[in-house]
Parts: sequence; structure tokens; C-alpha cells
Amino acid sequence: MNRPIVVGINGSAGSEAALAWALQRASRHKLPVIALYAVDDRWMSPDFQYHEIVRESGMELLQKVQASAREQAPDVEVETQLRHGSAGAALREASKAASMLVVGAHDRHWLDGGPMTDRALQVVSASDSPVAVIPPTPGTGGHGVVVGVDGSEESLQAVSFAAAEADRGGDGLTVVLAFRSPARWVENELPASGLAATIVEEDRVVLAESVAGLGDRYPDLVINRRLETDTEPAKALVGIAREARLLVIGSRGRGAFSRLVLGSTAHSVLLHVPCPTVVTRLHKVKHDGG
Repeated sequence: MNRPIVVGINGSAGSEAALAWALQRASRHKLPVIALYAVDDRWMSPDFQYHEIVRESGMELLQKVQASAREQAPDVEVETQLRHGSAGAALREASKAASMLVVGAHDRHWLDGGPMTDRALQVVSASDSPVAVIPPTPGTGGHGVVVGVDGSEESLQAVSFAAAEADRGGDGLTVVLAFRSPARWVENELPASGLAATIVEEDRVVLAESVAGLGDRYPDLVINRRLETDTEPAKALVGIAREARLLVIGSRGRGAFSRLVLGSTAHSVLLHVPCPTVVTRLHKVKHDGG
């Protein structure tokens, strides 16, 4: 059974870009698409006159989305759904049967809630499937797939996903491990410790282990390993992926608290999405286009 790609719709430029990206992916992978709009009417009384107006507005939006999708990708089966409640809850429920969720990146206008209430962050945190976050202007000239690693199980799954994506698209794969070196005063307090050099060497091993076996699975895949030794991981990933077709990151890394569903690196990257970015989930691996 081909699990659909679910796209969150809200009428913004970001959701239009998300729909276009999802349709392209669905066409390549022969998958259906569900365009979902949530009417957050929890604060309304059923008898309130605006309740039906809001619902009708949502239906009109989905009709426009259906027409746009038919024009952009006539070969893709597209279903529209109007759900009630918060967008995050609706998309989380839909993710249980999806190969992937696709949402638009936040435009960072404070009047729309600002980064602290970014819907993309909420969706990524709650989703049961991988989530693609698409910037309003994803561009058309991107090439290559970039993936962030840190040795965690989450990042190894991200590498597996990214390698398959790169191989299918004929792209090169850039595997990035980044960390900030210890402060000089810390190094100075440990005479002849060689702490920084030890960390670099250990991370070289982690980087090598992260790509072990990929050459056997994908003999034609060109793999570039990058070790960034004096920068924050999110900053490195955003910078390197600016011209990429796709960035892939795990939902959590080795530094994340176990109670958190979204690590600090993923959180920071999603506030500055450089290109279409997929956040993989550890607990559910999909092989049918997600």
C-alpha cells in the first residue's frame, strides 16, 4: 500500500511552496497526496455566526488547492480534507498513515506568532512520519543532498534516508559533522591534555562510521565527508545546505535530553531553513517514498 504524502495547507506562500514540492515528489514516487486544512474552531460556539463562515472559507481554499494541484501535477491523485481543531493535532493524526508530512517554513513575521510558535516546529515535534519543511522560495537550482550526523541512532537513520534520496536523484551526498572546539581557557586549564585534538580524532571516526557500508549499497553514489571543527552544528548545516536540493537531519541527536522530541540542532535549523529540509523520525521507518 502506498502511503500518501500529507501537505498542511493554510493559504500562505509557504504552504503553496509545500504543495508544489509535495506534488513533485508524489509524481516521482507514484504516491497520492492529501491536502489538509484545519479549521481551529475550538474557541467558537457551534451557534456562533462565524462558525459556518470560517468553514466555508476553508472549503473554498481547498477547492483552489485542488485546482492548482490538478494544473501542476495532473498525474497525481490529490484528496482534500477539512478537519476541525488545531493544525498541529490534525497533522499529527494524519501522520500516522502518511509516508511524509510536508509543511511550509515559517516566514518569521512576528505578527504571525514568531519563531516561538512556529507551526513547523510543532508539527515536526508531534509527527509520527518524516516531515519536510519547505521555504517559501525553495529555488530551482539546488543540487546535492546534505545530512547532519553526530553518531546518534537518529543521525544514522538520517544518513540512510539521505543516501537513498541522493542515489535516486543522481546527487552527491555531503555528510557533515560539526562541533565547537573547547574554549581556549578550558584547554589551558588542562596542561598537555590535547583535548581539542582528541575530540577531532574521535569525531573523524564517528564521521567515517556514519557512512560505513553506503558504498556497497550505492556504488555510484559520490560521498563527501565534512568535519567542521569550530562552529555550531546548526550554523554549519544551514551554511553548507544553502545551495543544496535537500537537507536531512534527525529529530534528536546525542546531546538531546531523552524527554525531548526535538533536539536543539533540529530546532535551530528549522528556524533558518536553507532549502527543503527533511526531519526523520527514529521510531518509524518508511520505504514507500517517505
